[in-house]
Amino acid sequence: MEKITSFTIDHLRLLPGVYVSRKDPVGDEIITTFDIRMTRPNFEPVMNTAEMHTIEHLAATFLRNHPVYGPKTIYFGPMGCRTGFYLLLHGDYESKDIVPLMKELFIFMRDFKDEVPGACAKDCGNFRDMNLPMANYLADKFLKEVLENIDSSRLVYPE
Repeated sequence: MEKITSFTIDHLRLLPGVYVSRKDPVGDEIITTFDIRMTRPNFEPVMNTAEMHTIEHLAATFLRNHPVYGPKTIYFGPMGCRTGFYLLLHGDYESKDIVPLMKELFIFMRDFKDEVPGACAKDCGNFRDMNLPMANYLADKFLKEVLENIDSSRLVYPE
């Protein structure tokens, strides 16, 4: 079987950043998949499921309610390796195009102190597996280490 594209990226050289993972044509439209890589694969500890679950709830809620990107948001969810998230947007984008959106999102998650949206038995299949303080911390870390001074090495996959 042929390797899928995401398994051809050198994860030993991959740094936290915002990367275009793929672009898929759907009819006359393009769906852009972003790799929002929050930790360095195989070097840093992976994120625990509780904070990832919290980030997923916060980010999906924020993105789907965004005045510009809400109608364009198809999916936001965790990577199986627990080093980041995938964001799928309707449209043909480059990483630099969504850096302002990512800054807004991660500021929102860093500063969020209320009840996590959808964190109850009626709304979520695993509502007890949440960690808001750690999600706040990870959002702040990503903002400071990646988004506040982002350069091209954090926007294009390493060769």
